[in-house]
Amino acid sequence: MKEFVTKMKIKDLDSEQLERAASMLKAIAHPMRIAILSHLEEGKRLTVTEIHKLLDIEQSTTSHHLGILKDKGVLNSQREGKNTYYSLKHNSLQNIVDCVSKCTVKL
Repeated sequence: MKEFVTKMKIKDLDSEQLERAASMLKAIAHPMRIAILSHLEEGKRLTVTEIHKLLDIEQSTTSHHLGILKDKGVLNSQREGKNTYYSLKHNSLQNIVDCVSKCTVKL
């Protein structure tokens, strides 16, 4: 499915859209969730097991963070057999991770 995005400015958003945006940003604003998003760049899909191994955290902790990100509209999940694959719901969310990465580099 191709993603169509119109260039909107924050000032053009109504209060409901602003609430949804704030909710998504709050969900992302956790070190482990930022790390999860960084592994899901460029349309990559990963399972809970793959993510917990990449981040070296408990699988239950990984599932907890994935649930929050999915609930707030940051991630998609797709069940295939015994596995559930997670991916970014909107490819443009990668820009947030890129921005955070650039802004935290020490000069």
